[in-house]
Amino acid sequence: MRIARALRTTLAAATVTAVLLPVSAVHASAATGPYRGLPNGTKQSKTLVIGIDGTRYDKLLAADAPNLKALMSGGMTATSNLYADPMAPTLSGPGWSTIGTGVWPDKHGVKDNTFAGSHFDLYPDFASRLESAAPAAATLVIGSWNPITANVFNGRADVRIAESEDDVRTAADAADYLTNGNPDLTFLHFDEVDEAGHSYGGASSQYLAAIHAVDGLVGQVVQALRTRPTYAAEDWQILVTTDHGHTDAGGHGGNSANERQTFVIADGAGYPAGSTRKDVRLVDIAPTVLKHEGAAIDPAWRLDGRPIDEITPDAFDTLRPTLQSRVDETGIASTIKGFTHTPPSGWSIDNARMPSGGVTEWRGWAFATDEFWTATQLGQSRETNVRARNVFAVADSDEWDDKAHGAGQFDSTLVSPRYPVTGGAVATLSFATDYKVDGPQTGDVYVVFDNSAPQLVKSYRSDLNGFEKLPVTVPAGATTAQFQFRYTGTNSAFWTVDQVAVTS
Repeated sequence: MRIARALRTTLAAATVTAVLLPVSAVHASAATGPYRGLPNGTKQSKTLVIGIDGTRYDKLLAADAPNLKALMSGGMTATSNLYADPMAPTLSGPGWSTIGTGVWPDKHGVKDNTFAGSHFDLYPDFASRLESAAPAAATLVIGSWNPITANVFNGRADVRIAESEDDVRTAADAADYLTNGNPDLTFLHFDEVDEAGHSYGGASSQYLAAIHAVDGLVGQVVQALRTRPTYAAEDWQILVTTDHGHTDAGGHGGNSANERQTFVIADGAGYPAGSTRKDVRLVDIAPTVLKHEGAAIDPAWRLDGRPIDEITPDAFDTLRPTLQSRVDETGIASTIKGFTHTPPSGWSIDNARMPSGGVTEWRGWAFATDEFWTATQLGQSRETNVRARNVFAVADSDEWDDKAHGAGQFDSTLVSPRYPVTGGAVATLSFATDYKVDGPQTGDVYVVFDNSAPQLVKSYRSDLNGFEKLPVTVPAGATTAQFQFRYTGTNSAFWTVDQVAVTS
């Protein structure tokens, strides 16, 4: 996390013998309540979030981890990738802040492990939001890495316990509270998988052993939860996640695929057993927790995430089974299938102004995945496209220009289906976008009502990474609206579009 530290022998061992250890008064907060400072919970819906620092998903699959894999087989598993610089490096401070707040680093402001520039006043952690919405809720935070309680969850949680890098004690305290107390929301953080990565590398046997060890601690905590006397009458949701991955040699902070690996495991009602998804991100954990706990999510919070049960595939996501492997790109593994120029039903691409030639994958608008597109060349801000989900549309003049082509600039238009609208009303076009400028470039959105001439809705000439909601006034008598996304560029950067929707 902060620096490499020695792997604890208790966790590098092949098995873990968990011992319940008492917590001294200096560890617990000053809150009062029925059990060790924790108020008696009031909710039937309860949530346990388990964070396992620095855990690569591919190594989790390879490890002897029966408890984690039981949660996976009993629920949903989603994989996705982190941001990287210039949004933030793949460090624990930004990672856990993203998980805790439900927004990306360009909002919460944490760029490293000093937490300088944080905006937790604007984007508090989900335990604090729950306390604000339901003051009677019992909230518990236990962190092996002390900044979890000192910085990330430093708000209104009833009890915060800093365990000073002692995962065995973290598990013991969590199990004790779940057995003898009544928390509504529990967040706990394990540290030693990350330590193994720093000390021995992500490809080491010690790293696998650390995953096995923390799996035993997860089993201890989950067993305590499921043997609660009131468990049958409770609605438990269990979420497991990580903040970043590791290189094979050890370490993180860069933009390699191994460092950017993340996952979310969700077990509970509504998560189909053994299901997998590609459209769930780390920012979705906070709103998923809050919705399950009955806290209304205010649009004014400007969360980047959404409750998992509200995330639905869009038209671009339907293309994943048809994606192709590389053609001209040499930096992308031949085993990765991640692009196509064939649009989904109702969509089209107008390349009438595109010169011939150029890199095949990016000649005109394409549909791609993060793991494919970012691998074209690391460190050129493609890793900032975090608001897209699964498959997205991308126009990339920079990468297209890397192969000889006919005279002229990149000039391609993505054309939407015709959406029904009501004449005289206001329709709203919404989409996620990452518009990055690095040279001569334009981006324009047009609307066509029925068969009228295109009308400019908005022009882009400077960087924008966020969610757009563009209102358009529908002329009297019009019944359909079609939108065009025209991008031009001369060896510049890119424009991504995803989650396009129209409401009227």
